[in-house]
Amino acid sequence: MRTQMMLKCNVCLGLVLVLLSFHAPSATGTSWWEKVDETVLAEVNKESCEFLVTLSVQADLSHAASLTSKWEKGHYTVMTLKSVAARTQTPVVNALAATGVTYRTFWIANMIWVRGDGAVLEMLASRDDVARILANPRIRIPSSQAKPPVERDEGFKSVEWNISHVNGPAVWSGGNIGQDAVVGGIDTGYEWDHPALMEQYRGWDGITTDHDYNWHDAIHVGGGDCGANSPEPCDDNGHGSHTMGVMVGDDGGANQIGLAPGARWIGCRCMDQGYGTPATFIECLEWMVAPYPLGGGSDEGDPSLAPDVINNSWSCLPSVGCAWDTLLPVIENVRAAGIVVVASAGGNGPDCSSVLYPPEIYEASFTVGATNSTDIVASFSGRGPVLVDGSGRLKPDVCAPGVAVRSSVLNGTYAFYSGASMAAPHVAGLVALVVTANPGLAGDVDQLELIITSSAVPLTSNQCGDGDDVPNNVYGHGRIDALAACTRAVVGVDEVTPGPDPTPASLRLLPNIPNPFNPVTTIAFELPEPSHVHLHIYDVSGRLVRVLLDGNYLGASRHETIWYGEDESGHAVAAGIYFCRLDANGHALTQRLALIK
Repeated sequence: MRTQMMLKCNVCLGLVLVLLSFHAPSATGTSWWEKVDETVLAEVNKESCEFLVTLSVQADLSHAASLTSKWEKGHYTVMTLKSVAARTQTPVVNALAATGVTYRTFWIANMIWVRGDGAVLEMLASRDDVARILANPRIRIPSSQAKPPVERDEGFKSVEWNISHVNGPAVWSGGNIGQDAVVGGIDTGYEWDHPALMEQYRGWDGITTDHDYNWHDAIHVGGGDCGANSPEPCDDNGHGSHTMGVMVGDDGGANQIGLAPGARWIGCRCMDQGYGTPATFIECLEWMVAPYPLGGGSDEGDPSLAPDVINNSWSCLPSVGCAWDTLLPVIENVRAAGIVVVASAGGNGPDCSSVLYPPEIYEASFTVGATNSTDIVASFSGRGPVLVDGSGRLKPDVCAPGVAVRSSVLNGTYAFYSGASMAAPHVAGLVALVVTANPGLAGDVDQLELIITSSAVPLTSNQCGDGDDVPNNVYGHGRIDALAACTRAVVGVDEVTPGPDPTPASLRLLPNIPNPFNPVTTIAFELPEPSHVHLHIYDVSGRLVRVLLDGNYLGASRHETIWYGEDESGHAVAAGIYFCRLDANGHALTQRLALIK
């Protein structure tokens, strides 16, 4: 989505030049103003303006990669980061306290937010324990492209097209609705009592609410209709509620809008009426890594309550004051804690190298582009390679539906939005499904991302010089496939034979893996062209035992589904011989299965 920025302070370059002419270098030989972002220098004439102080010492979290569980990674990361901050921030904090200015310390990266004048700025920048001083611009996340709200007859139970398109219902049919995972959202806030979101909110047990450790408001002044420091989840824009709906939304009736409707969610508001700052983004990310209660402080944070994945459908613009690396250590440290950081690819397409802003530019972010119902990239979706940091990094990592996506908005209603902001939460929901499919993957960010990228439906484009390569700078590894990803989560990435070509030459029903099996087996097939697919399991008498796919419209590619050895009622079937029948494009193929016990 395209973003704009409202500067808080007027530029007065003349005063900047006067100040620069009168001050000597620090003891390190670096002039103090060389540490200061140009945007901050341009605001130095103001009586008071905001900036971020980055300290010279930053924590080394390399050991986190050797830890095996999410619990271990989270606790080690938080303990190490807090220890470094406590040891190194005290002299700076004492100096700030002596001036009487307002400040807030962070440990997720060794940084301090300050509201001060030119004298405070110079004092800080002259210190040897201060590495840089960065701007804290106010950045607007504009409304998504929207269509009028649409309501449905409550007697009609419907799964949204985008959820079906990524094979969500096929995963649900096996009993996986994301129930063993927690998703986090950082956005404009969330309407927690929306019919499609209420049952999934971790702070609601069906009778009472408990917002402690489940909600945080990083907006401390203003706040629009929600006010500042809202004591309960609130959304003064609608953007956040829409993204959460795509992750987990389901009202139990006509509105099945989310990919992981059994997952629990927690949320943090980082925007005031659509405007956020790097400091509010950082505050929310810190809270996500170790949530703490309402009115509490980060010293009360509990990393065991952190989510498995965080959705970030927002951008921080370097072009208007948010440096490209302002959030880099923050995002890297969140990932070190065993949390997948999902980021939208932005709305600056269709040109190449239009993935421009943090956090979508970072290697540590799992960046998501937007496609339509026919798997064509949306015109607005950001493309790689990333040039703003000089890396030439391939982005996005994957893509997901982001055009005409219907989800929850304010006042209990629903609306169609388009944007990369709508694509990213599909991937957050998919992480919840994958973690539920194999809880041992929780905290293993590398493996979770590998499962999702290796199972994606490959899509090619030569727009940005990639030819027929997969991954590429338009689609990444391709459009996500929830069923294929969850299958890989169970049987392992290396145990599932990959399809040789993006477009198979003929219709094929491949041998199931394993065979014989007990109680789970993976069934793979290849479609040479898009088709409505039926995949049924029969016993030796010809009786229908289980419907795995029931007319699902799938693209030309290799696809996989999983049978858990259960009948339509969810009961385990007896050992014996069964047959899998594939119907597609007027042709039928049959495969023999052997269930042993």
